Amino acid sequence: MSPSSSGPDSGKLPPSRPGSTGSAADARGTAKRSKASPRAAGPRTGKAATKRAASIKPPPVLVRQVRGAVVESVHRGSIVQVDVDGTVRRMLGDPDVLVNLRSAVKPFGLVAFVEAGGVEAFDLSTAELAIMAGSHSGEDLHVRTLQAVFRRSGISQQMLGCGSEGAPLDALTAARLSRDGEKAGALRHMCSGQHTSILLLCKINDWPVEEYWRPDHPVQHLYAATIARAFSTSAALLVTSTDACGVPTYAFPLREVARAFALLADPSAVRPADSRSSLVVALTRIRDAMIANPEMVAGTRDRLDTSVMKAAPGRTVAKGGAEGLRGFAILPGSGSGRFRQSGVAIKIEDGGGFDRAAGAASVETLRQIGVLEPAALRALARYHRPVLRDPRGEPAAEAIAEFDLAPLSELL
Repeated sequence: MSPSSSGPDSGKLPPSRPGSTGSAADARGTAKRSKASPRAAGPRTGKAATKRAASIKPPPVLVRQVRGAVVESVHRGSIVQVDVDGTVRRMLGDPDVLVNLRSAVKPFGLVAFVEAGGVEAFDLSTAELAIMAGSHSGEDLHVRTLQAVFRRSGISQQMLGCGSEGAPLDALTAARLSRDGEKAGALRHMCSGQHTSILLLCKINDWPVEEYWRPDHPVQHLYAATIARAFSTSAALLVTSTDACGVPTYAFPLREVARAFALLADPSAVRPADSRSSLVVALTRIRDAMIANPEMVAGTRDRLDTSVMKAAPGRTVAKGGAEGLRGFAILPGSGSGRFRQSGVAIKIEDGGGFDRAAGAASVETLRQIGVLEPAALRALARYHRPVLRDPRGEPAAEAIAEFDLAPLSELL
């Protein structure tokens, strides 16, 4: 469905209603509120968070699902782009909305394993390191990669505690397993790479591998301390809950997520006095492994993280989390803008609308900040304007991302 076609089924957006879009006026107002208050040092909790949530207006509409001339549904959300020092460059909505990192935590938590000498201890390839930082699709490529690690480690893959719920993510692999009567095991779960790194970290430190997922296990204490370092806080102040795969997850304001991804973009850019400077070597190694092996970060088919990194090689590292959270590390010199490194974080308020909203908003954001050249944008068209088709394969509806993410310097 093309926005330039005519007639009642054209897919053109109906006239905007007041307050329904991410307008420049909204951004100016948010920018003024942000400038008036210092960068959040950590997430707000309890009564303060409840009071704040009640006082702010809903975030702007980022994506509309359009069928014919009718907007069937809308997806609101917030976007923030920051420098490594936390300076906000662009934003829409609420940069301080509290979000669970979920799988977006993986590149940062993996630092603990790298710093412990895990790459050398288990002779890992860059592909094996990348899958530990990713959320893979459970394809045979991913299973073989992790099986090789387990063979060298001497740990049984039966110790994996991530389960197999929803695995594999790859539809073709799932169809083949169903046809052959094969039940997916834990290795096909999207988080098995992360869990493998935690098991190996237990072995390095001579900690028990049983029940490694419990918050009071020493490996989880180390993991939490590492996350705290990446976010310039202390483990005692972390806001935690349990992720779908059974390990702890951590919550931060959206701008802090973007700031962490700015660090991932160019770890060496932090000042020596910055407490995060101790992460430079390990985080650079993880970033480079992800860039070199994008198919290990997600999958070979229809996964946004992999597709973005392949469409713009060497320009961005993409890592999403559940419930409509996306993180992008924009490398220095990326795209036509030739700007310094930054981090982008996007949160879709309703959790993502079957992923269509997160994908459309992500590609549109990267387009507006200058990361995607025309060829890359064409390669990502299926995420940028995802189309639903009728039984005959004709376009019937599409998700349209429409918002203005202008630099704050142009709004203030």
